[in-house]
Amino acid sequence: MVSESEDGATTQIVAKPNLSASWAQNKQLLIFLSIPSLGAGLFFASLGAWPILPFAGLEITALGGSLYYVHWKLHFRHIVTIKGQSIRIDKGVYAPKFTYVFDREETGLAIRTEAHPWDGPEIHIQDKKQSVRVGEFLNREDCLVLQQCLSKHLRIVAQGPIAQRKL
Repeated sequence: MVSESEDGATTQIVAKPNLSASWAQNKQLLIFLSIPSLGAGLFFASLGAWPILPFAGLEITALGGSLYYVHWKLHFRHIVTIKGQSIRIDKGVYAPKFTYVFDREETGLAIRTEAHPWDGPEIHIQDKKQSVRVGEFLNREDCLVLQQCLSKHLRIVAQGPIAQRKL
């Protein structure tokens, strides 16, 4: 999902993955799936096959941990802030883990076309010193929206199957 907001001379473009289910829905799914698993474990434990019960608990714990990890990864964000002559890229989940700052005059977009029709283009913001890929977790439609939003503010310096630095 890509959103763009402008506040005076500042433009902020936020790219985030599509979130298919909320954490509350994931917990409901976990409860729904744990009822038959723990029920079968309790049934076999009552017949004397008690070693099955810890494995049922481990199965539910592994599923819960996996659901939490995926939900946490889906909160990853790329925030591109264009303010005056600077471009700032923040990458992180709840707070910026990586921050990159570019001079707007020396910065451009490098767009590598997709290898498969379902993939989106690779979008890099780069200058002479560094290149940062943005939106790698987006689907094709969202990649195209991000490309359109960024191309309104930055010039395209390289485009094609092998987008090399051309600054």
